[in-house]
Amino acid sequence: MASEIDALAQRIVESRPFVDDIRAEIGRVIVGQQGLVHRLLVALLADGHVLVEGVPGLAKTLTIRTLAHTLNTGFQRLQFTPDLLPADIVGTMIYDERDRTFYAKQGPIFCNLILADEINRAPAKVQSALLEAMQERQVTIGETTFDLPAPFMVMATQNPIEQEGTYPLPEAQVDRFMLKLKVSYPGKDDELQILQRWTIGQVPSARPVASVEQLEAARRVVLQLYIDERVQRYIVDLVCATRDPRAYRLERLEPLIEYGASPRATIYLTLAAKANAFLEGRGYVTPDDVLAIGMDVLRHRVIVSYEAEAEQVASEDVVQAIFDSVEVP
Repeated sequence: MASEIDALAQRIVESRPFVDDIRAEIGRVIVGQQGLVHRLLVALLADGHVLVEGVPGLAKTLTIRTLAHTLNTGFQRLQFTPDLLPADIVGTMIYDERDRTFYAKQGPIFCNLILADEINRAPAKVQSALLEAMQERQVTIGETTFDLPAPFMVMATQNPIEQEGTYPLPEAQVDRFMLKLKVSYPGKDDELQILQRWTIGQVPSARPVASVEQLEAARRVVLQLYIDERVQRYIVDLVCATRDPRAYRLERLEPLIEYGASPRATIYLTLAAKANAFLEGRGYVTPDDVLAIGMDVLRHRVIVSYEAEAEQVASEDVVQAIFDSVEVP
C-alpha cells in the first residue's frame, strides 16, 4: 500500500503544476480571497458545481470569470433576470422556411464553464432548466437529447441581502451544488491593494495557462487517491449525524434539524476531500481534508427547524457542533 501511495504522490507531482499556474494567474487579478480560490479549484478537480453567496462588490463574479479565463476552454456568462425564459438557457426549436422543417438551436448552456450570475433572480422554470442540466449533463430540445460538453461546470452566484424580486433556490435544487461558498469582506491590507490596483486605469486580466487535457488528467488522479476505511466511516458518521444526532449523543441538536444531508453529501464530501488532498500534494486523504472542506459541502444540505430559526441557530452552527462532537479517527 505504501508503494501505491508513493506512486500516487509522484503522479500528483507530475499533474499538479498547472494548479499553481492558475493560482498565480488569478492572483494577478484578484487580491486576497485565497480560500475562495482554493475551494473553486476543489470543485473544479472534483467535477462539481459551486454556489457562491455574498453581498455585492466582493468580486464573486470576477473571481469565477478569472478562473474560467485561466482555462483554455469555452466559457459563458449567463446574467439571470426575472424575464429570462428556459429557452434562453438551453435553446429551442427553430423553423426553417426553406426546408419547412424544425431544427434545434442550442443555447449558451452548451459550454464547458458556465457562470450563472445572480441565479436567484430568475424564475423557478429557468432555475430548474439549468439545474436539470447540471444533474443529468444533458439537455432535451424538442424530441432530441443532446449531451453537454465535457468538462461541464456551473458556478453560480447569489446575493443574500436583497430578497425582493428574487426567487430563492429550493433546497432540493441547492443540493445539486457540490459546494456552497460564502464570501466575506476583505481585510484592510487587501482592500488597500484593491484600491491601488484598480484605480490606475489599467484593468488586469487573466490569460489561459491550463488546458482541458491537464484538467482531465488531474481529475483521474484525484479519483485514485487513497482513502482509508476509517476515514470513509468518519465521513459516513458526519453525514449520518445530521439525520440522527441522538445516535451520536447529540440530543440537543435533534429539535434543531428539520432534514439532514442526503447520500449525495457523502459522495461529494469524499470527492471534495480527495481534491483537497491533491491540492495539498498528498496521495491519501486525512480527516483534516474532510474537515477543511466539510462545512462547504454540508451547510446547504442541513435544513434547520423553525425552533432553530427562532433561536437564531444557523445550519453552520449545527454542522460545526457535529464536527466538534463526532470522534475523529
